[in-house]
Amino acid sequence: MTSVPDERFPLPEGFGPGSVWADRTGHRTLVGRTQRGVEIPIGHGEGEVNPGELLKLALIGCAGMSSDVNLSRRLGDDFAMRLWAHGTSDEADNRYLSIAEEVQLPLEGLTEKEIATVVKVFGRAVAAGCTVERSVVPGIEVTHRVLGAETDAPEEQA
Repeated sequence: MTSVPDERFPLPEGFGPGSVWADRTGHRTLVGRTQRGVEIPIGHGEGEVNPGELLKLALIGCAGMSSDVNLSRRLGDDFAMRLWAHGTSDEADNRYLSIAEEVQLPLEGLTEKEIATVVKVFGRAVAAGCTVERSVVPGIEVTHRVLGAETDAPEEQA
């Protein structure tokens, strides 16, 4: 199902594949929409996602999608994965100074060498394939950590 904005405003010249839009629904509230018909309530109220949460969700969503194929080769097609993003904006600078990402994977039964390979594969896949991070990182530090891996050191950015 393809969706386009209603006719309250003309389509901008740049409207095309990948365009998204948000319509104001009230004081500091919007509904974000995609051309695939997805709607996301944006704001700070109940049932709404705030812009900082959207940023963090975009980062971990991209990390998960970027690493999925490579991780499935090592962990199986139906592996479980949960990604987290932590960070709050700095009120003085009115920006995020850092966002910490963590991923939980089924590491039980893997050797230390296999775990190290999974960590490396995850980091490389995200560094190479995550368009969102590649766009954001020059402005803020984004770190990754595979929870349960032997080392607690953040994965180096490639």
